[in-house]
Amino acid sequence: MSERRKQLLEEAWVGDAVLALYARERILREDGRMDGEKFTRMTSNQFLNGLGEPTAVEAEVGRLYQREGLAAAFQWIELKLLPLFEKHEQRRARPRHSRPVAEGAAPN
Repeated sequence: MSERRKQLLEEAWVGDAVLALYARERILREDGRMDGEKFTRMTSNQFLNGLGEPTAVEAEVGRLYQREGLAAAFQWIELKLLPLFEKHEQRRARPRHSRPVAEGAAPN
């Protein structure tokens, strides 16, 4: 493994922990309860892939945490990840089969 790859993985490991802390605190604050499924959706590689390669995204969080601290890392998450997450959650909450019915047409 190259030195650069090793460094990236170490930064991502720290970033993953920061993201996990942010997600858990936000879920408790916003929802008033623990929600493991929502936590998983917010921190999964599938979700992070919407912003870029998941390891690189986590590494960015880790670097920011190490340079500027927890508040700066949380702010980055709120600016970069949270809008995308909220969009995913809104889509998820919509009924799957709700389509507008054409005027005069009988609903299915």
